[in-house]
Amino acid sequence: MIKLLLWLLASLKFIKLGKLLTTGGSMLVSVVVYAFVWGWRYAAGFVALMFVHEMGHYLAARQRGLPVGAPTFIPFVGAWIELKQMPHNAETEAYVGMAGPLLGTVGALACYVVAREQQADWLLAVAYSGFFLNLFNLIPLSPLDGGRITQVISPWLWLAGVPVLLAMLVWRPSPLLVLVAILAASQLWTAWRQRNEPATHAYRLTSMPTRVSYAACYVALLGFLAIMCYEVHETLQVAAQSRVR
Repeated sequence: MIKLLLWLLASLKFIKLGKLLTTGGSMLVSVVVYAFVWGWRYAAGFVALMFVHEMGHYLAARQRGLPVGAPTFIPFVGAWIELKQMPHNAETEAYVGMAGPLLGTVGALACYVVAREQQADWLLAVAYSGFFLNLFNLIPLSPLDGGRITQVISPWLWLAGVPVLLAMLVWRPSPLLVLVAILAASQLWTAWRQRNEPATHAYRLTSMPTRVSYAACYVALLGFLAIMCYEVHETLQVAAQSRVR
């Protein structure tokens, strides 16, 4: 996990300017749309954190030799990168999947540190959104990052993601969650139909040490993000109560 993180951070300076420009238009549209709802500072920060998350996937895919397109943004839907070639095995898919939340967490943590030092509530809100975004993506259901990561550990972990997603649909229903639920249901059905196929077993075949290392990284990142979401949420609540008084 540390090795991957250090490589991701070191590789940022080698990204070609042309790759960044291809995604600039959709980023700008997202910032403008979000700015009408939450203000331009929060909008710019939130889109920047989504960009950092996607760059994690982008850099990891490039490191593994996978051709990949620049990130694309759609307001209130999110962002994604286009893999022009599917991973050759579940470990590579998990590696690319882990890189997004990992680098995204680093970005959110940087916002959190600066926000606390500068006492900037708006930046603290950006940090909270970043932590929550990456935590949400770790739900163990494909097509979310958590589904790609847990597949290399055990695809049965996807069943743990079903009640989590259903709870979120009840708690905060939204068109995006409905879309994720539809895609997840399709992936689960496909996985169930192909569970005994030799190609499926070959794709997921990996060593026990690899499974354990991914499980440790996944649980550690999941726990850290949950703690940070709670911490920042409580801090924002206290700040809001102070303003009311």
